[in-house]
Amino acid sequence: MRKACRAARISYTRGSMLELLAWLIAAPFAFALSYLALELAAGLAPLRFSPGEGPAAAFAIVIPAHNEAAGIAATVASLRATSPAARILVVADNCSDDTAALARAAGAEVVERHDCERRGKGFALAFGRDHLSLAPPEAVLVLDADCRITAEGAGRLTARAVVSGAPVQAANLLVAPANSSPLVGLSNFAMLIKNLVRARGLMRIGGGALLFGTGMAFPWILFRRIPLATSNMVEDLDLGLELARDGIKVILDDAVLVTSPAAGLNAGRGQRSRWEHGFLETASRQAGPLLATAIRRRSRHLAALGAHLLIPPLALLIGLVVPAIAAVGLLILPTGSYSPLIVLLAPLTLVMLLLFVAWGREAREMLTLADLIRAPLYIVWKIPIYLAFFRRRQTEWNRTERDPN
Repeated sequence: MRKACRAARISYTRGSMLELLAWLIAAPFAFALSYLALELAAGLAPLRFSPGEGPAAAFAIVIPAHNEAAGIAATVASLRATSPAARILVVADNCSDDTAALARAAGAEVVERHDCERRGKGFALAFGRDHLSLAPPEAVLVLDADCRITAEGAGRLTARAVVSGAPVQAANLLVAPANSSPLVGLSNFAMLIKNLVRARGLMRIGGGALLFGTGMAFPWILFRRIPLATSNMVEDLDLGLELARDGIKVILDDAVLVTSPAAGLNAGRGQRSRWEHGFLETASRQAGPLLATAIRRRSRHLAALGAHLLIPPLALLIGLVVPAIAAVGLLILPTGSYSPLIVLLAPLTLVMLLLFVAWGREAREMLTLADLIRAPLYIVWKIPIYLAFFRRRQTEWNRTERDPN
């Protein structure tokens, strides 16, 4: 009898330990998936703004450009057509090609910067700001050299920035030729989820979004003092968080769309490495302090951003959840307690459903259903990016080269 009781106690203790371990694995993933589902659900519908954005502002469009001779003239011409009253300033940053000459010929104001020690978009923007300060505009729109913006979008963003006194961010998406690889289409869809759907969700949950690096407008009174001169490879993310800590909310205007051509598979891996390594590094440093500050200030805005930073990039999250499900399943099998597995599978199912709804509403023209089903291949394609974060993390800004799709 004693041996039987002792065996029962050992079995109970072992079962309890296995269940506890299953909960320890399931809980963080369940939180991440649940908050992601909240962002997705909150961001499915377009934002609603009053039609009046205020009077037109005298604004400048600043274009940091590093070796963009292939497309800078077309970009300037496009802006001249859609924003004829804008002051277009091209910052030819450490260029070894004809970027400056071609931009001038297209009708842009050009300043050239040569400083090989201080490389990166942030330094180029600071250089352009110094030039603008001689005759400052009311507002500044930052646009990448390969981007296009919807008609009247520049005027709308800058007018809102002047009226609100805050940064205004356009939706920023990638476009690819019709014959692109399905993986490129999946990458573009992932960016749509991040820069449109989840950004809308952040606006509704916390009242403010993040900056995307292009299509972002600032009132001059703010632009003249924000920290720009940095080599941070995700300077836009860092700046948005810095503004949030200062109590300044970034306004997302999803009625304005900024698009840029998607890189092919080879260049795309390098581009995604820069973005996602930068996000993971920033999140590891700032998520905890941001949440602590949110609690101290009772700030819904900071809490939403802090929770957002705790959510890994979509492909990485799904790639980690699958083995987590397997581990939890094996741990609870001897216990007969399926609660940890249910808590993990329920938000995952909801996320998958919401992603499908988002695809149906926003991305049917971007991605076919047949290509959407290939999402597991996209996750596999990105595994080297995440492994490199631990082995040879990208820490410097780099220009994305365009290659065939």
